[in-house]
Amino acid sequence: MPRSRTRASRFRRYDGGDPLAPPVDLREAVEAIGEDVMAGYSPERAMREFLRRGGRDQAGLDDLARRVAERRRELTQRHNLDGTLQEVRELLDKAVLEERKQLARDVDLDDADRAFREMQLEGLPPNVAAAVSELSSYDWQSREAREAYEQIKDLLGRELLDQRFAGMKQALENATDEDRAAVNAMLEDLNELLEKHRRGEDTQEDFEEFMGKHGDFFPENPQNIDELLDAMAKRAAAAQRMLNSMSAEQRAELMELSQQAFGSPALMESMARLDANLQSLRPGEDWGGSERMDGEEGLGLGDGTGVFQDLADLDDLAEQLGQSYGGARMDDLDLDKLARQLGAEAAVDARTLQQLEQALRDSGTLQRGTDGNLRLTPKAMRQLGKALLRDVADKMSGRQGQRELRRAGAAGDLSGATRQWEFGDTEPWHVPRTVLNGVVRRAGDPTGQRVSIEDVEVQETEARTQACVALLVDTSFSMAMDGRWVPMKRTALALHTLITSRFRGDALQLIGFGRYAETMEIEELTGLDSRWDKGTNLHHALLLANRHFRKHPSAQPVLLIVTDGEPTSHLEPDGEVYFAYPPSPLTIAYAVRELDNAARLGAQTTFFRLGEDPGLARFIDSMADRVEGRVVAPELDDLGAAVVGSYLGSRTSYRSGFGGGGYGDWFGGRGFWVGDQA
Repeated sequence: MPRSRTRASRFRRYDGGDPLAPPVDLREAVEAIGEDVMAGYSPERAMREFLRRGGRDQAGLDDLARRVAERRRELTQRHNLDGTLQEVRELLDKAVLEERKQLARDVDLDDADRAFREMQLEGLPPNVAAAVSELSSYDWQSREAREAYEQIKDLLGRELLDQRFAGMKQALENATDEDRAAVNAMLEDLNELLEKHRRGEDTQEDFEEFMGKHGDFFPENPQNIDELLDAMAKRAAAAQRMLNSMSAEQRAELMELSQQAFGSPALMESMARLDANLQSLRPGEDWGGSERMDGEEGLGLGDGTGVFQDLADLDDLAEQLGQSYGGARMDDLDLDKLARQLGAEAAVDARTLQQLEQALRDSGTLQRGTDGNLRLTPKAMRQLGKALLRDVADKMSGRQGQRELRRAGAAGDLSGATRQWEFGDTEPWHVPRTVLNGVVRRAGDPTGQRVSIEDVEVQETEARTQACVALLVDTSFSMAMDGRWVPMKRTALALHTLITSRFRGDALQLIGFGRYAETMEIEELTGLDSRWDKGTNLHHALLLANRHFRKHPSAQPVLLIVTDGEPTSHLEPDGEVYFAYPPSPLTIAYAVRELDNAARLGAQTTFFRLGEDPGLARFIDSMADRVEGRVVAPELDDLGAAVVGSYLGSRTSYRSGFGGGGYGDWFGGRGFWVGDQA
């Protein structure tokens, strides 16, 4: 017995997001990008625009940027920078009040001494820092007053440390002299390490030795001195920006108070030395910025530094979400920072956008051409064409999302006859005959299979005549000026998708005509920029169409012309373009001659007139009457349905005498099917 083999499982690190979430859906993105490309955007810009706007159920970059701006505005409008001074003021008022109470209660106190003390308290300067400094040598009679005053010194020390080391204010509450000594030792060793690093004399062992002694002060757990420097410099720079944002009076008062931290100026000296080292080693940080903070909620030095760090994070996020710098990619988004500032949901939205951008680049939707620019791939064009064709089907049949399975995959109209299936047949099965064949066969052999391959019968279909289709689309400046450029492209792509997916035997040629005419591939037409040259050269376009018809002599010619203006240019015998407005009789004559040639080739002609110009209406009506053609004047939103329907009606007319204009029945009752298998 062969030894069983088990496939080894492979695991990778979980990268966040919802593990049960479905993969990103590219259909909406491709449709939106395609619309923008047809409107004249480059594929790269179109993709950026979609990521910026987002989808129906997907937040975009603009929404995230708006939330970042709201968060920033909330921080600056809620807070002010007077928190520490206010807290010191409250402790000072408490100390003075308790001392006055004690002086009033103490009957043993000498009257002269009491009067002197009361005079000292009454004569304190209004400046808080000056008052605290003046009371530094006061002999407090009240224990509660002394404790309140000592709390001022302790608070200032903890706030100053909290500015540089987050969480220190709470960690050093009720700290002992040994705790303060440990802080002083850490600051001394830190400054020595940074100065050694600045001279280029430090080693990794120096860093590890420092962390071994003082690692508890650094919850970020840096792995080397550069990580330590980055974390400390960002917070120190935020502390400096907070100081810059204070008024001159607040700064002076705070600097004077800082000398009282822990009852000694030593802490302030160590902090100043630390700031100098950090600024020297990380000059690229924003040490000179400031913010206007005019809210009602006071911030202490430590909390305020945290808020200024948040503001810096929000500024970074705003730049990342803006994607306005060179080489911007969605991978630039800092998801951890986004989750910290806006919550996990925002990070999930951003991650989805990252995955969407990557999927667009990796799935064959966008590819970079030889010129370095992104382009829609044929796969993306097919997907966009299917979406446009679904819209056309909805407009024409009124049956959104329905499929006529009887028609799916059929090569032509059902004839009513059946025959046994042969290898390679694509016609639909005739289920009743197939089942009946199985029942009859099993009557003689009850042990046999219920249905075997020899039981299968398929429905025969009528042979389908090949069509040779020329779609002539006006590319003159008036099409772009009057908002008809994108509907024209949508129409061409819908028709191209229908023919290449459902009528592969038909030959389609796309011809754009402005000052001159040219044949175009669908990718070229959909990416065509608006043209502002004057001229509508229907003559040249008909020349190219007739050449196309002559190349397919056995096919039925179908001529579809989309225009919003009378012919104003034609080709001269020497190949030069002649232009005149109002239209020259010679230009009209040339166009009429080539239209007659198309009629002699048997072309079924339909004009699609855009606009309400009476002169254009008269001209097109007379042209259509001349060749027994049709005229359709659709709204822009219905142009695609009109062109596709006319094509289908033309094909039906020469097969079954259906006649032009009957495409609604073909779509609705005969089972037009647009599916992912096309």
